[in-house]
Amino acid sequence: MPSWPASSSACPPIAPATPVEPTPPAPPIEPAPRRPAGAPLAVVGRNRSVGDPVSDPRRVGPAPVHRSLLAADGRAVAPLLLNKLLAHGDVVGRIVEVEAYAGIEDPASHAHRGKTARNATMFGAAGHLYVYFTYGMHWCANVVCGEPGTATAVLIRAVAPVAGIDVMRSRRLAARRDRDLTNGPAKVCQALGIDGGFDGADLVTGDRGVLLLDDGTEPPDRPATSVRVGISVGIEHEWRWFIADDPFVSSARGTRPRDRGAGIGEVPRSADPPTRTQGPVS
Repeated sequence: MPSWPASSSACPPIAPATPVEPTPPAPPIEPAPRRPAGAPLAVVGRNRSVGDPVSDPRRVGPAPVHRSLLAADGRAVAPLLLNKLLAHGDVVGRIVEVEAYAGIEDPASHAHRGKTARNATMFGAAGHLYVYFTYGMHWCANVVCGEPGTATAVLIRAVAPVAGIDVMRSRRLAARRDRDLTNGPAKVCQALGIDGGFDGADLVTGDRGVLLLDDGTEPPDRPATSVRVGISVGIEHEWRWFIADDPFVSSARGTRPRDRGAGIGEVPRSADPPTRTQGPVS
């Protein structure tokens, strides 16, 4: 077998490649700390304090609540809504008082006598706003809870102003003190600019500009409770939860409801009359 001569132009040996240092793993991301109850609202990326306008709460810190939180019975959801934020545009309030209504089984609920054109939103999906008219002059707002068809809901009875307080004052000229701006269910709607046009609004997607937000403030471990206010049926249930000693809780702090006969009652004709909660539908 012939032997091949070595070539004079043979290539030099290839040097081994320089080893590449492995990239160190990224440090773990620490979860954001939970804000204790009563702490001011911190707006991410902005040097702001409580009372400053919030142009879009969805983008500057607080996030919409998960619909799954609202998919349980309203009596379970209600205390969890304490310290959540109800926002309409630049006007924001922290929820400090709520009441639960238990659908068809609850004689004090609008849903007790079944589905109607008025209460249809209550029978829909969780996370929507049920807004109803009462006394011929006031609007009240409820968060729809539970599975579709169960018609459980949580009435927002009072909020503490967080942002847009000047707008609240302009809408609530009858309020003599700031604590009177939002310390009742109809006052909440008036201060936040919520009326019947927002019935059915999605509080999770904000399709009509009203949002239910979580800024990390925990609900109280042991909220104060009482029977519900302004009803004459279902009065044995302590389904009202509120933050004790908060100045924006409604003046109905007692544990005994006011008797209104058949649940309709007379309306005190004052400059800023008290408001009745859901009650039976006539």
